Amino acid sequence: MAMSQSANLAEKAMGHGDNAVTEQNMTNPARDREKYGDPSGETMKALAWMGKNDVQMIECPKPKILEDRDVILKVTGSTICGSDLHLYHGAVVELQKGDILGHEFCGKIDSMGPGVKGLEVGQRVVASFQIACGECMYCKKKLSSQCERTNSNTIENAMYGGRTAGMFGYSHFTGGFAGGQAEYVRVPFGDVNLLKLPDDVPDEKGLYLSDVLATSWNCVVDTGVKEGDVVAIWGAGPIGEMCAEMSFTNGASRVIMIDGGNGAWRLDFCKEKMPKLELLNYTDLPRGTTVTSRLKEMEHGGPDVALECVAGEYAKGWAHRFELMIGAETDTSEIVNEMITSVKNYGRCGITGVYVGFTNHFNIGSLMERGIRLIGNGQAPVHLYWEQLLQMIRDGKTDPYKMLTHRCKVEEMDEIYKIFNERGDKMQKIFVQTKFSDPPASGSPALKTFKS
Repeated sequence: MAMSQSANLAEKAMGHGDNAVTEQNMTNPARDREKYGDPSGETMKALAWMGKNDVQMIECPKPKILEDRDVILKVTGSTICGSDLHLYHGAVVELQKGDILGHEFCGKIDSMGPGVKGLEVGQRVVASFQIACGECMYCKKKLSSQCERTNSNTIENAMYGGRTAGMFGYSHFTGGFAGGQAEYVRVPFGDVNLLKLPDDVPDEKGLYLSDVLATSWNCVVDTGVKEGDVVAIWGAGPIGEMCAEMSFTNGASRVIMIDGGNGAWRLDFCKEKMPKLELLNYTDLPRGTTVTSRLKEMEHGGPDVALECVAGEYAKGWAHRFELMIGAETDTSEIVNEMITSVKNYGRCGITGVYVGFTNHFNIGSLMERGIRLIGNGQAPVHLYWEQLLQMIRDGKTDPYKMLTHRCKVEEMDEIYKIFNERGDKMQKIFVQTKFSDPPASGSPALKTFKS
């Protein structure tokens, strides 16, 4: 938390860059009701970050149109992503009290600026989690997560040697945009960052084009999973689950999933959906047996491909726990090292779990000497894939219902964060409804409440 607050102060002192062409640091319309709030005075419910491990439901102004190509969306579906937990834990810098969270959402168009083309009020759409201008060097290649003109954060540019696109509900480090765990949300460049949903794709499926499906697909294809590969996946959450399905789709001969601790139940959950899946529970390994040694027992030389679907904040050993605690590193290298030592010589390792800064004890020797390909998959460029993935849903080639376990109310999001953080109630992926949502689609979970 001290690091996050220091980053906020440093950013304020240095000032933003001059590259952004859309409003920055509008993470809650209540910060300036006259400037950001709808003139009608209408309010909305939203989930706001209040401090480490503290999120609360708030009442705040409905956002208003600020720019010609803005769309105001009535949110009909949102969810919690594993990467939201990094915000919840305070592991991502430049969070501020009152920031509205949520980067995966769909909805119906409430109103539009005069510059929006190709959309109509009332249309059902899904938003990409990143905010792209549609016109810069990266956007022209549909590499929307790397847009040059929607995030002017100076610290990110200094740390990374470049900026990512702005992102909904993901701190001021990525531009400072209010998220979609709310009843309304403002979408800049709405005609770029919204995809129309056809009538045969319900919100309970279309929502996940926003992030999880594109992120999983990007992990698999960017790391180069191909016919006959043996693939090992670290993490049995929604991203890991969909990476397993998509690895099989791309021709993998075997997929081995690794998890443990309080998330071990997810291994059996995924196995039930994909009987071909092989499991490795690291908490059940006997003394002296490591994840690497077990994988090499399961496959001569180890897997061809390793996919990281966890994140860098979860330390296993005491050394990394201590270094994270005192700020000596922001991310542990333990899982990445396991991947590097586990794969075959010249194997491929893709990192899709969130890593935000610097790590210690990285096994660069194995990487170099054995010719391991380490690939940062990056924030997935949703625009590159979402039309293809939408067609895959319509054709039955991928089914988001496989990961969907719960339907919840937006009013209960603060309680749901606690449950999701603890891997409780066998909660894999949720659909969060608002007062604007349609009745549950056929085959989707029934509503479950957590507050009496």
